[in-house]
Formats: sequence, structure tokens, C-alpha cells
Amino acid sequence: MKNFALIGAAGYIAPRHMRAIKDTGNRLSTAYDVNDSVGIIDSLAPDADFFTDFERFYEHAQTLKRAPAQALDYVAVCSPNHLHHAHIAAGLRLGCTVICEKPLVPTPGLIDELALVEKETGQRVYNILQLRHHDAIVRLRDKVASTTQSTKFDVTLTYITSRGKWYAASWKGDPSKSFGVATNIGVHFFDMLHFVFGALQRNVVHYSQADKAGGYLEYEHARVRWFLSIDVNDLPDEAKGKKTTFRSIDISGEQLEFSDGFTDLHTVSYQEVMAGRGYGLENARHCIETVNVIRTAQPMPGAAGEIHPYAARLVK
Repeated sequence: MKNFALIGAAGYIAPRHMRAIKDTGNRLSTAYDVNDSVGIIDSLAPDADFFTDFERFYEHAQTLKRAPAQALDYVAVCSPNHLHHAHIAAGLRLGCTVICEKPLVPTPGLIDELALVEKETGQRVYNILQLRHHDAIVRLRDKVASTTQSTKFDVTLTYITSRGKWYAASWKGDPSKSFGVATNIGVHFFDMLHFVFGALQRNVVHYSQADKAGGYLEYEHARVRWFLSIDVNDLPDEAKGKKTTFRSIDISGEQLEFSDGFTDLHTVSYQEVMAGRGYGLENARHCIETVNVIRTAQPMPGAAGEIHPYAARLVK
């Protein structure tokens, strides 16, 4: 049994990490969040210590080192995106392996910084890239790998997950903290595309606003038109009034269905990390490079066949 600390215990994704810690036979020893709405801990780790001040959490983690049976082995980071780098570095300096939610950090330069901290501390950072463990994604990757080297699939990715007014008032609506909608809700899709279709060869942004973005990505084995949005008005007519999320990945005329199978992917990710097969800094670099370009690019008109239909309506 390993001892875990959790940074960002009140966030949306934190319960999946708590469940993964428990389901892998380990112990959530201590948790931290500035928000004290963390009642979920009662059902998953009722004995965990909890702090709302980082300084007190960090000092407590240091004192645990005095007793080997209590010392922390892992730190899980689920805090807001802009704090990931600082919290990962803190976890490494506590002498722990760190497991961090995506996006790992906003820029490739910060990956390089974390690599230095890894070297200084002798510890490792692992990123949750759970779509790489999804059975449907793995089957698709195998299918692509079996095709001829020159084959390029035509992919249309559409993801609309409508959010209410609270989103804009939260850290997620602040681009200096979330790094924008393409990073916040899209980074795992961009990682999946690289995982399946190979290295990125071209990255063009056609439309970019606070609540939606669209563009074109060309990989070794795919041409991808993509559109991401949190605006309920972007839902297709067949979804409006019936559901708040629409997800479609069309691959050369065939739909990739992966709505099921998400429940346990964080647990699988933890199992892989603890077995020495987790995804480290260099595995995360490709998707971070992708979203960094998207975030900083100047949108340009889309060429015929490259612009997503939803984006085309917006740029006319």
C-alpha cells in the first residue's frame, strides 16, 4: 500500500483520482484545496487529513517523512491548469512520484523545466492520458498501423459540451488560468489523434474565440478537421433540447464510437503508472506543442476541404 496526497480535492475530476487510489489498493493520506467542499472524501478516504492552506499542507507532508510508514509516495495533481507546474514541482521536491491531470502544462518550455526538476529530485512525473487506454482507441490505432504507409484517413472531429454562465465566472473561463477552450476541453483529443495517427505535420487555426475554436491538423496518417465548443447554440438540431453534449469523430465515413468504457480509465492509468508503464513528460510533449500553437496562432481562412463545416459558418 502506497501513501498518496491529492492537490485539488474539490475539483470535478478529483473523485476519479480518489477512486483510482482506492481501487488500486492504496491510501489517500492527505488532501489540499482552497475550497472546502470535499465531502466526497467521506466515502472514499474518510481518514485523510485535509488542508485549505497550501503552506500547512506542504509542512504536514514534510513531517510525514519522519516515519517511513507514513511518508508520501505519490502526489496527485488535480488543481486548476495554471497551477499544475508549481504543484508538480512541489510534489517532486517532496520526494514523490507525481500523477497530474491534463493539460500537464501550457508550453513545451515548462515541460523542459519539469525535466530539470525530475533530474534534481530523482523523481518522475506522469500525465493522465486516459484515452490511450480506451479499447476502441487502441483498436483504431492497430487498424491504422496495419494500413499502407501512404494512407491518410479523412477525420472530422466535433465536440460540443455546453456550459452555463458559471463557466465564464470560474477559472475555466479565464484564459490566463485555463489556457483557452481548445486546451481545456481539447487537449485529450489532440493527444488521441497523435497516438492513433502519428506525428503532426501541419497545424492551422481557422476560428478562435473564448467559447469555441476550429481548425485543421494533418498527421502522418490523417487529415483532421476539428471544432470544439462550450456554446449550447452550436449543438446540432437533432441534439438541441435533448442533450447538452454532442461528440462525433467521423473517420473516412465511419463513426468512432467510444461513449462507453470511460468509467475506469483513471484506475487503469494509475495501474499503468504503478507498473512502470505510465506516460511521462515526453509522452505529453506532442499534445502540449499542438495546443500551444493553437492558442497562439493567428486564425486564417480555411482552404476548401480543410475547414470544419461548423467553423465555416462562423468565418463567412
